Amino acid sequence: MPETKDAPEANQVEQAQMPDLEARSPAADAVGANKDAINSVPVKVKELDKAAQFLKQAQHQIVVTRAENLRVRKLIDWRILPLLLVVYCLQSLDKSTLSYAGVFGLIDDAKLVGDEYSWLGSVVYVAQLVFQPVVAYILVKFPIGKFISCMVLAWGVILCCMTAAHDFAGLVTARLFLGIFEASVAPTFVAVIQMWYRRREQTLRNSFWYAQLGVVNILGSLLSYGLGHINSGALHPYQVIFLFCGCLTFAWSAVMFLFMPDSPITAKFLKGDDKLIAVERLRMNQQGIGSGVWKWDHVKECLIDPKTWLWFSTIFAISVPSGGISTFGPLIIESFGFDRFTTILFNMPFGAIQMISTIGGAWLSDKIKMKSPVLILLCLGPITGCSILLAIGREPSDRALLLFGYYIISVYPGITPLIYSWSGQNTGGDTKRKVTTAMIFIGSNAGNIVGPLLFRTSESPRYTRGLTANLILFIVLAVLFAFGMLLIKVLNKRHARKRVALGKPEHIVDFSMMDNREMEDDDDVMNQATDQTGERGFEDLTDLKNEDFIYVY
Repeated sequence: MPETKDAPEANQVEQAQMPDLEARSPAADAVGANKDAINSVPVKVKELDKAAQFLKQAQHQIVVTRAENLRVRKLIDWRILPLLLVVYCLQSLDKSTLSYAGVFGLIDDAKLVGDEYSWLGSVVYVAQLVFQPVVAYILVKFPIGKFISCMVLAWGVILCCMTAAHDFAGLVTARLFLGIFEASVAPTFVAVIQMWYRRREQTLRNSFWYAQLGVVNILGSLLSYGLGHINSGALHPYQVIFLFCGCLTFAWSAVMFLFMPDSPITAKFLKGDDKLIAVERLRMNQQGIGSGVWKWDHVKECLIDPKTWLWFSTIFAISVPSGGISTFGPLIIESFGFDRFTTILFNMPFGAIQMISTIGGAWLSDKIKMKSPVLILLCLGPITGCSILLAIGREPSDRALLLFGYYIISVYPGITPLIYSWSGQNTGGDTKRKVTTAMIFIGSNAGNIVGPLLFRTSESPRYTRGLTANLILFIVLAVLFAFGMLLIKVLNKRHARKRVALGKPEHIVDFSMMDNREMEDDDDVMNQATDQTGERGFEDLTDLKNEDFIYVY
C-alpha cells in the first residue's frame, strides 16, 4: 500500500477555490484568462461533470491544503485499492486456471484435439471484445461500484459451473460466459482510478492492481501444486481448482457489494467535507469524475483522434504475446523437460519478475515524468528472451539458459498498465475516456485472441511460430512508443498556440503531474495554478477541445 508523508506546511493551499458556478449564467459558464474571447461559448448545467454540480450544491468555498490532500488520499487508498487488488487477483487466477488445468490433464481428459485447447484460451477474449462497447456505455450511465460487484458475482458462479464441463463444447461455453462477465473488470478499474486520483497518482495505482498477475503466478502456482495432489474419485485435479477458485470469487462479491462505492460523491466512508476535498483535488486533471451523459461528439472525436489508434495498436501488439504466454507458459516450461509439479513451481519466479517490472516501471515513469522511454526499455527484456528461446536447443544441459530466457520475457507485463495510464492521462471528456478505454480493450482482447492461436501443442517443444511472432511484435512496440512520444509533443505545441490566440500564457504548469514536495518547493507554482489551469477542469471537455489540457509523454 502506498505510503504518504505529512506535509510540513499544512496551512498552504494546494488548489484554488472553486469557480463560482452559482453566479454564472449558462451562456457565461466557459471561462479562461481571456474571458471576453470565450464567454460566448455556452455550457449547459446538465453537460457539466457531476463534480461541478456537486461542488455547486455545497454552497461554500472549498480549499484543499496539502495535509488534507494527503489525508483524504490515504483514506481513498485504504478503501479502494484493497478491493481492486483482490478482484483483479481473483480474475487473473480464474483465467489462469486453464493453463494449470492443461498441465494436470485437461487436454487428455476432455479429448481436446487440434486448436481446441488454444480456442479455450481465446474464446474468453472473443466475448470480451464483443462486449466492450456495452461496457463503455454502462460505465457512463450506471453506478460503477454496483456494476462491478454484479460482474464479480456472475463470473464466480460460472467458474464453479465449469467443474461440470467434460468436453470441448461444455468447456468453451463456460469460458465464453466467463469472458462476458470478466469483460468489465479492467475497463472499470481504469475508470475507477481516473475517478478517484490525480493524474500524477494514477500510474502507480494502475500498476498495483495489474501487478496481481505476478501474485497469481506465485500463489496460483502454489495453490495448483497443492490442489493438484488431491486424490478424489469424483473430481479431477483441475476440476478441484475450478471449484475452489469459483467459490473464492463468489464469496468476494459480497464484500464488493458492501464496501465498493460508486464515486467520491456517494462514498459513505468519506465524512463531512472529505467528499468535497476528494472531488476538488481532482480539478487540475482537466478530466472530471463522470458526467452521466453519453455524448456522441465525444465518440466521434475518439474515433478520429490519432492517439486512440496509437493506444489500440500498442495494446494489440503487447496482448498477442501476453495471450500466448499466459495460456502456454506452463506448457513451455514443461517442454524444457520438467514433470508437471516441477513445472508449476518453476512458474513462480515468472510471477515475481512480473511484479517487479510492473511496479518498478510505474515508479520509474513517475520519477522521470515520462512513460515512452520506460516503455521502450521494458521491450528489451522480452526481445532478448524470445531470441534465446528461438536460438537455444532443448537438451537437458540447456535448461538453465532456457529458464533464464523465459524469465526475462516476463518483464512484458509492466508495459500494459503503463499504456492504460498513458492513454488515461492523455484523454479528456467522460464519454471520450470511456470509449477510448473500450477501444483499448478491444485491441487487448483481439490480441489475446490471436496470441494463443499462434501456439500449438503439436509444435512442442520449440513453439517456433509463436515465439517468432512475439519477437517481431516487441520490436514493433518499441517503434510505436517512439512515435507516440513525437505525436504528443506535436499536440502540446498545438494547444500552446491555441492558448496564445486566446490571450492565455503559452506555457503553463501541469499542476496535476506534480507531487506535494515539488509544490512546497516552488511557491510560484501555487500562485500560477489558479490563473493558468483548473477553471475548465469540470466542464466535461475533451482533451482536443480544452486548450488548458497538457499531454504527457
